[in-house]
Amino acid sequence: MNGLRRRLLLATGAAALVSAYALRAQAAPATHTVTIDAFEFKPATLTVKQGDVVVWHNADPVPHTATAHRTFDSGSLTAGASWRYTAAMKGHFDYVCTLHPTMKATLIVE
Repeated sequence: MNGLRRRLLLATGAAALVSAYALRAQAAPATHTVTIDAFEFKPATLTVKQGDVVVWHNADPVPHTATAHRTFDSGSLTAGASWRYTAAMKGHFDYVCTLHPTMKATLIVE
């Protein structure tokens, strides 16, 4: 194999390794927590990246939901329960507790 061809193959291989490493580093989703406490979602607005996981944890003594019309619905979360959602779709998602409709929050997926 001539020298130029060999250097090109080595350079291409190195670039592929760097690209694969960068993709793996970017691909790891983050986990974010929303605490339901004192009849509020905390934080009231949360911004995450597409693919990240959001966990709602009910710290209140009564059941709650985290429900965004046509996007996600935790179902009833009893006291101490948690629910996980993977943010698959980009957008702004207003959500409520269907059991206590004055509880409102927003999930922003970038």
